[in-house]
Amino acid sequence: MAISQLAVISPEAELAGDADVGPFCYVGPGVVIGPGTVLHHHVTVVGRTRIGRDNVLHPHACVGTPPQDKSYAGEPTGVEIGDGNVIRECVTIHRASAKEEGFTRVGNGCYLMACSHVAHDCAVGDEVIFGNNVLVGGHVHVEDGANINGGAAVHPFATIGRLAYVGGLTRIVQDVPPFMIVEGHPSRVRGVNSVGMRRAGVSADVIGSIAKAYRRIYRRGRPRAEVLEEMESENGWPDEVRHLCAVLRHSAAGRSGRYREALRRRPPA
Repeated sequence: MAISQLAVISPEAELAGDADVGPFCYVGPGVVIGPGTVLHHHVTVVGRTRIGRDNVLHPHACVGTPPQDKSYAGEPTGVEIGDGNVIRECVTIHRASAKEEGFTRVGNGCYLMACSHVAHDCAVGDEVIFGNNVLVGGHVHVEDGANINGGAAVHPFATIGRLAYVGGLTRIVQDVPPFMIVEGHPSRVRGVNSVGMRRAGVSADVIGSIAKAYRRIYRRGRPRAEVLEEMESENGWPDEVRHLCAVLRHSAAGRSGRYREALRRRPPA
């Protein structure tokens, strides 16, 4: 274990034998840090935070601090971070409120660039990329392989679909469909993320089917519900296209285009 004498480590924290903690870090009670994880200087990790193996946290990253939620009353919530993530300078990941499962989660192999923010109760999947200054509101779900570019902001309770690509400075107020490129202000679907899918190992045949579905859903000017009903009754579509149709159905049924908004717990009147 390489722990700087200038770091402050609570005796109630649990660090793996080969964890590396740089100078001026603070690791609070209840924190668990796994093997091979590196905290560069001036990193803060507090609360019920569990960090897996082989993560790298860069200077001034701050993980596990209380949620920016006025209803939070000190409940014992936390943060769970998986393996192999890179968390760059000044990234903030807040612990959950008491409104869902009690944990803010980040999966495996994610790259969170400088000054990005993961709010309370978010669930970030595997191999997700956040560009600089990406702001993700509370209760947002980001599915595997999504790429959110610099300065984009995501409304609370929105969902960013699998292998979606969100352009820089985009304002996201509705669910982002999987496999699509979304950008602009207001944001809208601009095309198919064929490059991202190809890099993720999606076959050319499946990418072609998704492109065909995109043209049918977004380009022909027909009512979306009618198009989805037709596609759902047809055979031969790959699972990815059926997943896209299901997501669009859920978003349409949700509040303001956000499926998870319909699941929101609201205080009694």
